[in-house]
Amino acid sequence: MKIAELTAYAAERYHIQEQHKWADFPGFSVLSDPDTGKWIALLMRQWDTDTGMVIERCDLKCGSDSLVRFERPYLSPPIRMKGNKWIGIAFDDRTDPDIIFQLFDKAIASSTHHGYTVVLASRLTTEESKYRDTALPFAGSAYRPTKENHPEQLREMKRLFEYGRESAEARAKNFYRQAVFMKDYEDDLPWTGSFMCYFPTYHDLTTRQLRGYFTWRTQLRRGIFQPIATSAAYIYLYELLNGVGADTPEDCLRKMKEFEVGYLDSGVGDPRMRANLRRWMLEYAVLYNLPQELARRAADPEVIEKDLALSVLQNPKERSHEEVFAALLAFGGKKLGDSPVLASDPEKGKRLFSEVWRAASSYQWQERDLFTLCFGDKRIRQWYPFSNAVYYEQARPKDRDYVLNGTRTYRCRNGVWHVEAYEKLSFDRTRFKGFLHETDARLRRYMKTGRYLRENPADEWALPYIDAVIEADKKALIEAARPKITIDLSGLEQIRKDAGVTRDSLLTEEEREDLEESKEAAFTSTGEQTELPLESVQLQILRALLSDGNASEIIRANRLMPSIIADSINEALFDEIGDTVLLCEDDRLILVDDYAEELEQYLGGTTNE
Repeated sequence: MKIAELTAYAAERYHIQEQHKWADFPGFSVLSDPDTGKWIALLMRQWDTDTGMVIERCDLKCGSDSLVRFERPYLSPPIRMKGNKWIGIAFDDRTDPDIIFQLFDKAIASSTHHGYTVVLASRLTTEESKYRDTALPFAGSAYRPTKENHPEQLREMKRLFEYGRESAEARAKNFYRQAVFMKDYEDDLPWTGSFMCYFPTYHDLTTRQLRGYFTWRTQLRRGIFQPIATSAAYIYLYELLNGVGADTPEDCLRKMKEFEVGYLDSGVGDPRMRANLRRWMLEYAVLYNLPQELARRAADPEVIEKDLALSVLQNPKERSHEEVFAALLAFGGKKLGDSPVLASDPEKGKRLFSEVWRAASSYQWQERDLFTLCFGDKRIRQWYPFSNAVYYEQARPKDRDYVLNGTRTYRCRNGVWHVEAYEKLSFDRTRFKGFLHETDARLRRYMKTGRYLRENPADEWALPYIDAVIEADKKALIEAARPKITIDLSGLEQIRKDAGVTRDSLLTEEEREDLEESKEAAFTSTGEQTELPLESVQLQILRALLSDGNASEIIRANRLMPSIIADSINEALFDEIGDTVLLCEDDRLILVDDYAEELEQYLGGTTNE
């Protein structure tokens, strides 16, 4: 485990940012409580000259009793801090992230302090500040100070709380028992004041706050969303996670979505709740084996978008240019979207970027393709659903696999969950962004967009694939620029008929007699007549070609086009010969020698006897 994983966890869950307080010691930083400003963790990164590596350690304010609870070789007394509130942590391959995250949660919880406000000065007027007599009840008097009348059901709920254990499981069990008891309770005393607590439950609220919360919940269930302290609003979500307030798991997920729309999207509640809510909605769908489509719609859109992008980049040949470019954009960021290549010609730009990724993806370096080099392999890690919520596991989950999409799968075995997915910590963003930078630089020059980029020698490995795509595009442009000649043969048969009529009208009586004789002479070698589907002028042309190889005079006399005559004769004889018998080269008809003898037989014998 690395320190970066702890800082990412602190930022995602508690919105705590790492603070570098000492310019002279850049390897030292702190994580502080967002409310009190007190240190929670001191982070230390130091260069080890012996090993040539960075040693990462930290002191965490989670109490020295954690060393007894978690006996691990990477846990020790504090390194620089003093006192029994601190422990030391060494970050290396042995360090378990889940244990570190639990200890950090404990540090956050222990940093929350409760107190009272004492007014040492007053702005009351002189008259208001004067002493006034107050009647005191005599013995046996019927007078008593008025007591606040609390609903009996709240009293019963408080009696359900079991004291003695302070573990997270015991706390969740107490909350679940009380939530089931109060699932239909309604009140009419509006919420007032403020309230802040990590992992809040009913037990953390005063009676007055409890009545305010249940009044707020009553209105919310009626579709009326009103402001309330964020910590109190989390209690409502915890109820839903534990199945309280909904009839079915699908109904529970629907009510979480209604909360997002009515409370967060409307601007009533704190929008920072959305990240946790989206996480819990996905985890709830997986735990209760809801349809994958429901889970995908419930999850954080960014998570689903990134998963889809990974799936596309892994198999780019099966995806469109638009899909591949959108996937590149998902990880490439704003710079890729602002490239002048896209401004110049959006469709072509997207196509070229996607083609370059496809070309590079087909190559392997030491049995690893480009996708694996940029995004690593899938990793399997233990998964803790609702680890940042108050959730009581009522029954041990059954063994099953839950495939959310092509890149993310959840598996449960013997009650323990694991998730298999691509992890951000495995991404080689330098390689991926270098690839996009070189592609953008070359395409800008190829498309002459201006605003050229300087190429990076470290990323020259990508140039062959970029140049190959550019050369292919150049050839395609040259081919597209060549003039295309299209001959419409759909009216060829009518042209032939019209030409036949014209030809017959121009024949002399003697030529007509010769035509009839030629038809009568068309016999097979067995003496049977073969009816060739040819017209008289076509027969004359074939005889002339068989005789001296030249039929130009006949073609000119009948005002015919050699190419059309060749097509018509070849088509007419195809059923008999089964191949092309005439060629047309430079407006001159040429007889294919292989079929000369066969044609002579069809026409009644040799023509040169």
